[in-house]
Amino acid sequence: MEHQITCIEKDDRDDPFTSIQWVGGKNADGTRWRISQKDAIDGVKSGKWKFFVLQNYQKVAVIVSTSRYGNEYLKTVNDGTQGNNLLSLNDCRWAA
Repeated sequence: MEHQITCIEKDDRDDPFTSIQWVGGKNADGTRWRISQKDAIDGVKSGKWKFFVLQNYQKVAVIVSTSRYGNEYLKTVNDGTQGNNLLSLNDCRWAA
């Protein structure tokens, strides 16, 4: 099952590989969900979950990547080294 990520929660660090702590979205019934990035990574790697974001009204898959320092993190498939689609999402604490 695919889940749209519509918001994130970051810590105070500027490191794009470790700054996302939580991702969230809405269920079909309108209730909100929120899980840690670690749980999301584990779910993607195990095949339990698939995530996406909408970019220009198009679904863009969220994948697990590994930084040059060995840290696993979430990113969208069309992200390069700049302009991460996930980091540009609204904060879950303020998302409507």
